Amino acid sequence: MPPPDVDSLPAEFSLIARHFRPLCGEGALDLADDAALFMPPPGRQLVFSADAIVETVHFLPEDPPDTIGRKLLRVNLSDLAAMGATPLHYLLTLSAPRSTPDAWFAGFAAGLAADQAAFGVRLLGGDTASTPGPISLSATIIGHITPGQALRRCGAQPGDGLWVTGTIGDGALGLLALRGEIADPTQHLAQRYRVPQPRLGLHLYGIASAAMDISDGLLQDAGHLCRAGGLAVEIDAALVPLSDAARRAGRPEVVLTGGDDYELLLAVPQAREAALLAEAERAAVAFTRIGTFLPAPPSVHVIGGPSALPSGWSHF
Repeated sequence: MPPPDVDSLPAEFSLIARHFRPLCGEGALDLADDAALFMPPPGRQLVFSADAIVETVHFLPEDPPDTIGRKLLRVNLSDLAAMGATPLHYLLTLSAPRSTPDAWFAGFAAGLAADQAAFGVRLLGGDTASTPGPISLSATIIGHITPGQALRRCGAQPGDGLWVTGTIGDGALGLLALRGEIADPTQHLAQRYRVPQPRLGLHLYGIASAAMDISDGLLQDAGHLCRAGGLAVEIDAALVPLSDAARRAGRPEVVLTGGDDYELLLAVPQAREAALLAEAERAAVAFTRIGTFLPAPPSVHVIGGPSALPSGWSHF
């Protein structure tokens, strides 16, 4: 049976039909039922993660709505990247004021559509609700992996190097730039804040002994790896890779503790460093060693950094 005419639907369902039905994948049942159906790839283990982004906390009211849709997907895809998983589908929950213009939803859906095409995922379903504000968005991402090959936060060993992908600090500095607190003439920092790059497609099983993505700040997330592995880590601030824009900003405390990078943080044994660098060349992704794990109680020590540092981002 064909779906009913959009104009004949109640307002909420008309909005869903206009903006989100075109994003559906197989199993979403045209968003016409209460749940979706799908079969996982044969012989694969499913990986699930959920992340929310909230207006004024993770994005600004004036941010273009397409970048908000892309950021929502990408912060969730980053969790799959940290475990070495391949993305499949996602579920979306959207809460917005009734006064939100239809053009905002159109732009938001356009951003989702662009990144669905870029990363090979499709919408399975979700929920919409009205709220007095702010806009609140959540996605549950579904991926798959070879059973037993998921990278975990636990597993680092004494002597492992602490490695990062890409450059660090751009996301947090981008928020400062958008608030007018620092200069960003090239808009590099603002773009990194609005549209992070999930490091999908890296082949790190058998190379990294532990991994996670950097969402709450380099030092805080390094602390998570330490606690999971029962180790300390020593980080050389001079080795932390910076973009030209971050270097010009000159805010080392933000680089070390600010969130929103969505780069990967890895523990890698010295014997596997050559394999890591070969993977870096294959994937055209920069990897930088910035520290070493030590046999000591869980803690993070910074060499050559600012004398006083905040602890990093926390939601509570």
